[in-house]
Amino acid sequence: MGHNAITVSIERTVDPARLDEATVWIQAGINLANKYPGFLGSGWVRSGEDATRWHMLYRFSDATTLDAWENSPERRWWLGTGSEFAHEDRTERRTGIEGWFDTPISVAAEDTIATVIVPPRWKQAVSIWVGFFPLNLAFTLLAVWLIPGWEDWGTAPRVLASTLVLTPIMAYWGLPTVTRILRPWLQRPPRQPRK
Repeated sequence: MGHNAITVSIERTVDPARLDEATVWIQAGINLANKYPGFLGSGWVRSGEDATRWHMLYRFSDATTLDAWENSPERRWWLGTGSEFAHEDRTERRTGIEGWFDTPISVAAEDTIATVIVPPRWKQAVSIWVGFFPLNLAFTLLAVWLIPGWEDWGTAPRVLASTLVLTPIMAYWGLPTVTRILRPWLQRPPRQPRK
C-alpha cells in the first residue's frame, strides 16, 4: 500500500425486494474497478442476510488513480444500472494515519457476513500514544547517552532530530505493531446503552 492510499467508505440503502440483484450489481462494480490502475481492493459487508443498509469500501493507491475510477464512463454506467434499487446515503474518504485502523476488508460471500469496525478517535489516539511514548523515551535516553552534548542542543534541534528519526520508525514499525497487538480492543463493538 502506498503512503498516499485512499480508502472510500460508502453506505447504501438497498431495496429489500431486490437483494439478489444488488449482490450481483456490487460484484460487477468490484470487477470493473479491479481493471483500473491503482486499485488496491474492495469489500462490502452487511449486518445480516436481510439487511438493507450495506457498507462498501474500496481503496486506490492515490488520488489520481481514484479520480480516474470515480470519473470513468464505466463507473457512471454501473451506478446508473443500480440506481433503481441502491441509494447512496453517505460517502467518506480516509487517508493518512486513519488507514492503520481500518479493519481488513473481506468480500462478502454467499454464506459469509463480515463486520467492519473502525475504532473511535479516542482509541486511535490511545494506540498512537502507546506506541509513541516508549519509542520517544528510548530515543531520548539513547540520545543523551550516545550523542555528546545532546542536552546542550536547543529545543527545536532536539525535537527536529527526534521527529526525523522517530516518524518513519513509528509509521513502518511502531504503529503497525501496536495496532496488531491491540486489534481485539480496537475492533470491539461499542457497548449498547442500557435501557
